[in-house]
Amino acid sequence: MTGYALYYWPMVQGRGEFLRLALEDAGAAYRDVARGANGMARLERFMGRYARAPFAPPYLVHGKRVIGQTTNILLYLGPRLGLAPKNEADQLWIHQLNLTIADWLVEAHDVHHPIGSGLYYEEQKREAKRRAADFLAHRLPKFLGYFEDRLAKNPARSGWLSGRLASTADLSLFQMVAGLRYAFPRAMAKRERKAPRIVELQDRVAARRGVAAYLASPRRIPFNAYGIFRHYPELDR
Repeated sequence: MTGYALYYWPMVQGRGEFLRLALEDAGAAYRDVARGANGMARLERFMGRYARAPFAPPYLVHGKRVIGQTTNILLYLGPRLGLAPKNEADQLWIHQLNLTIADWLVEAHDVHHPIGSGLYYEEQKREAKRRAADFLAHRLPKFLGYFEDRLAKNPARSGWLSGRLASTADLSLFQMVAGLRYAFPRAMAKRERKAPRIVELQDRVAARRGVAAYLASPRRIPFNAYGIFRHYPELDR
């Protein structure tokens, strides 16, 4: 099993970006299938092929294994890409951090779609403004404070979330903060003043060889109005 096949929507970063970052950081051989020829047809056709088919993208195919759910895929990839500790207890800790970031991601998405994803943003703008006010005043500082504290209390004092080396959780936190900076630039500029370790982590991840090359390449899909992170100025306070 020498190559990975990533199946995710080709026009957005979304949840698939957490996986792309891990694969790119490690210099792993992988195909972003839906971005290739007949990619969308292959993505949709593949989903119904197995008894244990994933509910929705992203999913990863590695040999005969088909693995769905972003955090589940990261749990699988981490040890194989050198982005997870070797012992089980520490691997579970990294998995827990990634699950917390997944919760945070849902809350960020629901700011602009608080009623339902089947409705346009314009159909729920009033509710989105209320949701944004609560998210920025209460939930955003709570999540930032939690991860800032985890960085401060890492016994290794390495600047990473766990141990002395970077993990999938560090890359996930990088992506989460990058998305929030795009969606809420004004609010994040204020909140980051109380999170200097997170700001430092952003710079450290961006400077890693694989990540830096990826960010500078056309493989990195720009943030846009169709992804999980969306910038609506009226929501950014």
